[in-house]
Amino acid sequence: MTGLIFALGAAIWAAATIVGSARSETSPATHDLPQSALAGAPALPPPDWSDTRRTASSLPRLHSMIVTRRGQVVFDYYARGYSANRPANVKSASKSVISALVGISIERGLLRNVDQPISAFFPELSKDADRRKQAITVEHLLTMRSGLESTSGPNYGRWVTSKNWVAYALTRPMVSDPGTAMQYSTGSSHVLSALLTRASKMSTWQFAQSALAKPLGIQLARWPQDPQGIYFGGNDMLLTPRQMAAFGELYLNEGRVNGQQVVAEAWVKASCVPRTNSRFDPGREYGYGWWIDEVGGRTACYAWGFGGQFILVFDDLDLVVTATSSTDVSDERRGYRRELLALIGRIAAVMAASS
Repeated sequence: MTGLIFALGAAIWAAATIVGSARSETSPATHDLPQSALAGAPALPPPDWSDTRRTASSLPRLHSMIVTRRGQVVFDYYARGYSANRPANVKSASKSVISALVGISIERGLLRNVDQPISAFFPELSKDADRRKQAITVEHLLTMRSGLESTSGPNYGRWVTSKNWVAYALTRPMVSDPGTAMQYSTGSSHVLSALLTRASKMSTWQFAQSALAKPLGIQLARWPQDPQGIYFGGNDMLLTPRQMAAFGELYLNEGRVNGQQVVAEAWVKASCVPRTNSRFDPGREYGYGWWIDEVGGRTACYAWGFGGQFILVFDDLDLVVTATSSTDVSDERRGYRRELLALIGRIAAVMAASS
C-alpha cells in the first residue's frame, strides 16, 4: 500500500520538478543549494575530483551525491536520469526531519520537553494492562527506547496494512522497560508524527513546511499518509538532493540559516549525543533520530535511509555530504553501503587535506 502511494506521489512530483539529467561538470556551481543556505560562503580552491567522479559513476545504485563545505557546493554527481531537483524517497532519513520538528515544537512550547510522557497526547495508554506504557516519553520515541515491540523488519508489513497505524504501534507488547534497550521501530517515529499533529493542530506536512522548509527557502512535497491522514513519520519522505544538502547545512550551522535560529542550537547538539547503540553494530550509536559513527576515521552525525540515502554532517570539517540511491534493495546487499561510505570517507580525507 505504502509503495503504491509513494509511486503515485513520486511520479507527480518528479514530473513537476525534474529539471535535468546527468551532470559531468568538474566545478559545480553554488546555486545547487537555496541561496539561504549559501549566504556568506567563502570561496575555496577546488580539489581534483576526477577520481571521486569515476568512483561515483562506478556505483550503479548511486543516484546522486552533493558535497558542501561552509555552504558552498564543491562537488556534485548525478547518474543519468537524476538531477539536483528530482525528489527522492529518503526512506528512514525522514526520522531526522521528524526529530528536527520535535525540537522546534519544544522550543515553541507545543511540547513541554523530551521527558513529557506521551500519554498526555494518547490517553488510551492509561487503560493498557501494561502500566509501563504510561512511562513512555518523547525521548524514548526519539531514541527508539520505548520498550514497545518493533514495527520494523518482519513486523513492518502487518503494521502498514493495519487500519490504524498509531493504535497498532501503541498496542504492541512491551519487550523491555522504557529507556533501556534500543528497538529500532518506524512505528515510534510515526507516533511522533501523530503527536506533532495533535500538538501543533496542523498536519506534519503543514508544520514542516511552515517551521522548517520555509526558512530554508524550499518547498516540501507531500509524502504518504496513514489511513487516518497522519503523515508517515519516519519513512517515505520526498526530498530533492538540494533539499537534503540544505537540511544538512542547517545542522552544520547549529540550526541557523540567514541569521535565523530555525532549530535551537541546544537541540542540534543534543540530537548528535549518543544515547544508545545499534543491536547489530554496537559501534554505531543513535541520538535523537540521528546516527553517530566514524566514517573515514572522522565522526559523522547522519541521517540514514534504506538503500543508501544519507545526509552526513562532519562538524570538524564544516562538511556535509548527501547521497541518494536505489531503494530496490538494502544497502547491505553486496557491500554497497561499505563502498559508498568508503567513498564518502575519501571525500572527507580530501577536504581535511585542503583545510
